[in-house]
Amino acid sequence: MAVEAPFRTHVTVAGLTCRHCVMSVTEGLSEIDGVSAVDVRLDSGVVTVLADRDVERDEIAAAVTEAGFELVG
Repeated sequence: MAVEAPFRTHVTVAGLTCRHCVMSVTEGLSEIDGVSAVDVRLDSGVVTVLADRDVERDEIAAAVTEAGFELVG
């Protein structure tokens, strides 16, 4: 990821099994206001969200849930 943003949030998403899952989560999180980049690691489920504002965990959880997945922890 070459995008620079002042806020970086790491979360873990359960249930990622394929590239389509990664695309769904990426698209959902990218729609959050202020998000400039999303990196989803299929092997670990770790998701990094870069944004120009502090994105609340609840916002991230809502977008992940809307995509059909859930946060771990």
